[in-house]
Amino acid sequence: MCQRGSILTKMTAKRSLRFFLIYYRLVCIYGFSDRIKSNNYFQNVKLFGLQSHVTINFVPVNTIACKFTFIVVKFTHRMTVFKVIFWFSLFIVFYSYIGYGILISVLVWLKRLFSRQRVITDGSTFEPEVTIVVSAFNEEDFIERKIQNTFELNYLSSKLKVIFITDGSTDNTPALIKKYERIELLHEPQRRGKVAAMNRAMKFVNTQFVIFSDANTLLNKDCVKEIIKHYADPKVGGVAGEKKVISSMDSNAAGVGEGLYWKYESFLKKMDAAFYSVVGAAGELFSVRKDLFEDAGEHVIIEDFVQSLKICMKGFIIQYEPNAFAIESSSASMRDEQKRKVRISAGAFQAMIIVKDLFNIFKYPVLSFQFISHRILRWTLCPVCLVFLFVSNLAIIISDHNIFYVVFFWAQVIMYTVAIVGWIFANRNIMVKVLYVPYYFLFMNISVFMGFSRFLKKKQSVIWEKASRAKME
Repeated sequence: MCQRGSILTKMTAKRSLRFFLIYYRLVCIYGFSDRIKSNNYFQNVKLFGLQSHVTINFVPVNTIACKFTFIVVKFTHRMTVFKVIFWFSLFIVFYSYIGYGILISVLVWLKRLFSRQRVITDGSTFEPEVTIVVSAFNEEDFIERKIQNTFELNYLSSKLKVIFITDGSTDNTPALIKKYERIELLHEPQRRGKVAAMNRAMKFVNTQFVIFSDANTLLNKDCVKEIIKHYADPKVGGVAGEKKVISSMDSNAAGVGEGLYWKYESFLKKMDAAFYSVVGAAGELFSVRKDLFEDAGEHVIIEDFVQSLKICMKGFIIQYEPNAFAIESSSASMRDEQKRKVRISAGAFQAMIIVKDLFNIFKYPVLSFQFISHRILRWTLCPVCLVFLFVSNLAIIISDHNIFYVVFFWAQVIMYTVAIVGWIFANRNIMVKVLYVPYYFLFMNISVFMGFSRFLKKKQSVIWEKASRAKME
C-alpha cells in the first residue's frame, strides 16, 4: 500500500482526479466494489502545488448511483447512434439528388481531359432503313396530329417504315389510322398492355433499327437523323431521346414539378452517356438495334427501362441524344400524375429483380455504379432516409442544442410545412409556383412508398389506367 501511495503522490491533481473518475465508472458499470471495499488510495496527493495528506476510504458502491451512471452511458450511446443515422441519411439524400450529379460531372470532365473524345458523324452519309413503332390506346382526339407529325419527320420516306399498333382500343383510333395507306396498322380487340403490343409489333419490323414513340407525343423534325447517326458506332445498342414536358404559365403543380424533374433528369442522362451509358430510357422516344431487342415478359411494368438495361448488360451502350426529343404535355392534375408515379415506382421494384445482376459491381463496375447511384438509391433508401433524417434530428436536438442540428431541424419543418401548404393550394387551384417544388419532391417520395406497397401486394397491372394529360397547344 505504501508503494502504491508513493506512486500516486507523484501524480498531479488533474491526473489523480481523472484516474478516480475512470476507476469509479468501471466500478459502477462492472460492480467491482468488493475489490476496493476498505482499501485506502490517493494518499499524499498534490493539489494545486500544495502537499496534502488525503485518504479516501472507498465504501460499497451505491446501487442507485451505478444505475444512474449506466443510464447516462446508455443515453450517450443512443445519442451517438442517432447522429450516425442522421449523417448517413443526410448523405444518402444529398448524394442521390445532388451529389451524384456533381460527381458524375467531375468524372466526365476528367474523362474528357485525359481521353480522346468520341467522334459522332453528322448522319449525312449514314441513312439506313428505319421503322417507327407507335403504340396507341384510345387516342382519337390526338392521333391525327401524331400522324401528321410522323409524316413531317426529316428522313427519306422510302427508308422510313411506320407501324401503328392500337391493340385494345375501343374508340375511333384504328379507323382514323386506317385512312393513311403509308401506315401499317396492327389492331387486335384484346387489350394485353403496351409490352405485349410492342412484342407483337416487333414481328413486323424488317429493318435493322427501330424507334419507339408514344401516341401522345410530338417529335422534332430531325429526331430520326439525330438518333440514327449514333449507330455508326457498333458499340451503340440503343439511343435514348429527350423528353420535354410542356408547362404553361398557368401550369398546375404537376406541370411545374414534372417539368423541373425532367430537366434535371435530362442533365443526368447527358452526363451518364458522356461517362459511359444511359441507365434506363423513357418510352416516349427510344431506339434499339432490332437484333438486340428481347421480348419482355407481358408482366413487365416499365418495359423501356428493363429493355435498355438488358442491352447494356450485353456489353453495348445506350447513347443519349438531346437533339432528338419528344414533346409531351404535363399531367392534367396531381391525381393523374400520382397514377404515373405509383405505377413507375411499382415497376421499379419489379425491374430491380429482373436485372438483379446489376447489383454485382464486380461484374459490371461502371454500369452498376451508375445504376445504383442514379436509380436505386432514389427508389429504395431515399424515401426511408427522409423519415430517419427527421426523426433522428428531433431526437438529437432534445438533448443536444448544437446550432447546426437545431437549424437543420427547423429547416426540415419549414420544408414539409411549405409542401403541405402547396398540396392544399394545388387542390384549391391556387397558383403559387414557389410552393410546388417542395410539394412535388415530397409527392415523389410518398409515391415510392405507395408503389412499393402495390408491388408487394401484386396489385399493379401492366394494363394500367390511362392518366389524363393537359391539352397540347
